Amino acid sequence: MQTGYILLFLIINTFMEGCCVGNHPKKTGLQQNIAQTHFRVVKGESFVIPCNTHKVVCSKIEGEGNESLSFDCGRQPSTAEKHSGNYTCLLSDSKFHLQVVEKTSLLCSEPEEESQLTLEVAKGGKIPCPGLSCYSTDVLWYKNNKDPCERRACDNTNGVLTLLTVHEHDSGVYFCDRQITEQGVMWTFRRAVHVQSIPQRTTDVPGIVYPVDNMTEIVELGQNHTLRCEVDFPYEKDFLPKVQWYMNYKGNMKNMTELLMESPEQTDKHKYGTVTMIQKAIITEVTSLNLNHTYTCIARNTFGNKSATVMLKEKIEVNWPSLVGYPIASFLLVVGLGIVLHAKWLELQLIYRTRFQRGKLNGDEKEFDVLLSYVWSPPSAEVEGCLTLSSTSRPDTEVKSCLSSLEPLNMEEGNTQRAPEVLLRQVLEDQWGYRLCLLERDMVPGEAYTNDVVHAIQRSKMLICLLSDDYLSNNDAVFVLASGVQALLQNSAPKLLLIWTSRTTTSLIQPDPPLPSVVHRALKIDL
Repeated sequence: MQTGYILLFLIINTFMEGCCVGNHPKKTGLQQNIAQTHFRVVKGESFVIPCNTHKVVCSKIEGEGNESLSFDCGRQPSTAEKHSGNYTCLLSDSKFHLQVVEKTSLLCSEPEEESQLTLEVAKGGKIPCPGLSCYSTDVLWYKNNKDPCERRACDNTNGVLTLLTVHEHDSGVYFCDRQITEQGVMWTFRRAVHVQSIPQRTTDVPGIVYPVDNMTEIVELGQNHTLRCEVDFPYEKDFLPKVQWYMNYKGNMKNMTELLMESPEQTDKHKYGTVTMIQKAIITEVTSLNLNHTYTCIARNTFGNKSATVMLKEKIEVNWPSLVGYPIASFLLVVGLGIVLHAKWLELQLIYRTRFQRGKLNGDEKEFDVLLSYVWSPPSAEVEGCLTLSSTSRPDTEVKSCLSSLEPLNMEEGNTQRAPEVLLRQVLEDQWGYRLCLLERDMVPGEAYTNDVVHAIQRSKMLICLLSDDYLSNNDAVFVLASGVQALLQNSAPKLLLIWTSRTTTSLIQPDPPLPSVVHRALKIDL
């Protein structure tokens, strides 16, 4: 009975293996490499661990040597004897054994060129796995842990990776793996090939970027001067560029002397296949003799040379004040005057119209001689001896006499002090017979106040405003003054006379609300 159980178990086990063997996925690429636990590499060649994530780190197991060693995913360090040993990988929970062997221990000698290849861009290229003549040609290729034929046109046959078209980015380290069995142990023999993609070979001569041929450079006598030559060299496999500066006496190209030069500066490739080199030569002290010579930059490569010449010219000292200073000073003066005129245009208009456009009060046919604008002073206000006159309108003789009569009227002994608006009204209207317009008396009731003010100013030959703190704080009075100033800026404007009834200066008056801009600027020039 026990024998029957054993036979039944063997039959079921055989059946399960047979039915499921086709369901096991075939390990290819990285998966196949990860499954291997023994790697063999040649000393001095690069090695990279098989990994699918950059977080994988494989460290050498402690106790095998005194030095702690590890391999990070993506890194391709050169191997040495010390790297031989057992490794365990974090995150992936896998282990492998690495064996580093000498190249002399291989089955047959290999040419050095097998591990170093150059391929020309835009052409086809072949990358053979090292040791093709000694080992199996059944190999797998990797670059950056990926199949190089995954996204490009290439072929892997008989251990040779064939790139149908070589590109610039094909430079790098390629790995080829072959399986070797020794004493029952399966080894993955990993070899590295360093590939460099180079531009197609050319027969072009170098190109001089600077200087342009037959150009002239400005120099100062007694000063040093640096000659600079910038050259673009096309790619060459054996790159031996040469740039030199020569001095030609009086332009004689057959009689040249090499100049003292600095070490050449070679820049990085600014475009694929081209190297830029800069060569400088220094003239320690420029003399008049240097101005008679020609300086030549010659660039050479395998296929020929290119040259460019430079002449030196003395810098002419310019008389700055006469040729440059005066025009600049004149320009700045004009600009400054323009700014002042723009900022002070209103004030200049008011000064011109009040001081240079003279007229007589009885010369024009107007309904009123004077429009008097004032604000009643409080009864307790003290009127100082005489009224302070501030006028740039240069009133006629009659008006001046009328205003000068205010002082005796105001200073008479025994007379009761009266408000200036009362005194001025009596003198102008009662004594001198002027046709006086008073807004509170002569305005037509029911009309718009603003229209009445403008109409009254147009009907008068002169506008007299009695200024005070109360006046400049009264909105209606300020409107009359602003309308008068605006009318003064017109050709048909009346004359404007401002009389201060107190000694307060304009700068100390800060009415609420603030004065309009046109009034404030008119008061500043003291009309």
